Amino acid sequence: MADDNLGYLDRISKHHGNFGSGNVAIGVLGAGGFVPQRVRTNAEVAEPAAVTPEWIVERTGIHERHVCGLGQSASDLAAQAVRNALDAAGLDAGDLDLIIVTTSTPDELGPSTACRVQALLRAHQAVAFDVSAACTGWLFGTRVAVDYLRGDAGGRCAVVVGVEAYSRFLDPTDRATAVLFGDGAGATILGPVARGRGFGQIELGSDGDHAGDVLIPAGGSRRPASTDTLTRGQHRIHMDGKAVRDFILEIFPKAAASALRRSGLTADQIDVIVTHQPNPVLLRKACADAGFDVERLIIVGDLVGNIGAGSMPYALAKAHADGRLQTGDRILIVGFGAGVTWGSTVLTWGIDDAEVDR
Repeated sequence: MADDNLGYLDRISKHHGNFGSGNVAIGVLGAGGFVPQRVRTNAEVAEPAAVTPEWIVERTGIHERHVCGLGQSASDLAAQAVRNALDAAGLDAGDLDLIIVTTSTPDELGPSTACRVQALLRAHQAVAFDVSAACTGWLFGTRVAVDYLRGDAGGRCAVVVGVEAYSRFLDPTDRATAVLFGDGAGATILGPVARGRGFGQIELGSDGDHAGDVLIPAGGSRRPASTDTLTRGQHRIHMDGKAVRDFILEIFPKAAASALRRSGLTADQIDVIVTHQPNPVLLRKACADAGFDVERLIIVGDLVGNIGAGSMPYALAKAHADGRLQTGDRILIVGFGAGVTWGSTVLTWGIDDAEVDR
């Protein structure tokens, strides 16, 4: 065909015209995940946390989680997830116009981890910055990327990657956190798709009155790292488990209902449900209580634990790799996390294969 000598993004541009238009549908062109090689089993976690492996499975549904190796950081995980997502999309790092990293465990307080990822990818033509919204971060970052691609900036291709290296910030004796959290990343390549596909309206919310429910108390400008903060373990994750559980069970049905209302859909018209993965037991309960078919829920937390901002994009990548996502499927996405933050949308899966051969 006449377009054979053009790259995918050039052919997309030819068919869709100006990207700087609010009328352009933006969706997922490719998704990829990555977890470190080292696995930490329940048997390893249980003893220092003074619980049993059986207790962990019964309470959380988590069987294992992955942890960073020596010298491995959040940017390393994120960069590999982006490479995997680019491969899935049939693109390369040179096609990226925007890199957004969402994380609660950055390489450093500054510069942005996104700049570290940009350097690892050699994607120097891309704008790179971080978005911080804890476990809802990928959805916040996606809203920013979608608006960027539809706006006057004229970007054609963005990546939003969620990543956490939680193992660096865990107290192994604290059963409230040590049994839950793992390390990992998920990335989505975003770009123009056919009308009727892509992201619907993305609604976001925050309530800073509950910022103390989950946090790393020290290391920032409020409590700079010191001998005292280290002694008191304030560089570790602290979590009020009951408050977090109550928040999730309250916000899940509200955020899900809001997404359905905005999209004009009913629960039985949803093909797949992708959410943050605090733990599979709680997630299944929240889904059932909200009136959804639990069989449509994508579960990844059983084998990777809670990987925070990486959970939703990792679940999308795993679902696609497992053949659970078909073109035209309606995916309900619900996020919730520390801050507290939350968000929801409906994503219609599939790129414009009919109009633009890739």
